[in-house]
Amino acid sequence: MTGTRSTPPGRAGRMRLRHSLDVAERGADLLEQKLRILRSEHELLVSAEAVAARAWRELLPEAERWLLRGLLLSGEQALDAAASGITQAEVAVHWTTSMGVRHPATASVSVPARPSTAAAPANTALVHAEAAYARAVRAAAEYAAARTAAELVGAEVVSTRYRVRALRRHWIPRLREALDRADLALEQAEHEDGVRRRWATRTTER
Repeated sequence: MTGTRSTPPGRAGRMRLRHSLDVAERGADLLEQKLRILRSEHELLVSAEAVAARAWRELLPEAERWLLRGLLLSGEQALDAAASGITQAEVAVHWTTSMGVRHPATASVSVPARPSTAAAPANTALVHAEAAYARAVRAAAEYAAARTAAELVGAEVVSTRYRVRALRRHWIPRLREALDRADLALEQAEHEDGVRRRWATRTTER
């Protein structure tokens, strides 16, 4: 934003101030509209984050319970044998944009099937644990995506609110004061010019 100190005197300066004030007010209106949309979007994302967090916190203890049962039945060596040959899961994050903010929309997890060459789990508890951990990993990915989206949009809400506040509380009042001063100076200059003209006319007539 151009400072008011650099405004030239006279009508040109007043026109520049008027234009700057109009631009600032339109900008504030647009930012407030953006802020309303972002707040609504943020509320939805926070709700989605809470749902995803609850799902993850419910699934993880279930997987841990099945794992503990499997370890108690067959020992840690059974877990090592069941895990050998298993490849890692892959997470894909799908992104979107809301009001200029790029954030995760969803996250998908690809859990590879157990290879035919891999040893089968030693007991059914480990089988249940494997399936439960797959569900927990998917829930964790969805929770991470929802939390990141809520944080990114929330940060933009704060930034936009700060910009609106700066315009409404500081920049626009400063421009209005400068415009009032310019109007007063222009009115005074026109009055003085009129007085000089009348004086010059009277002097000529005499």
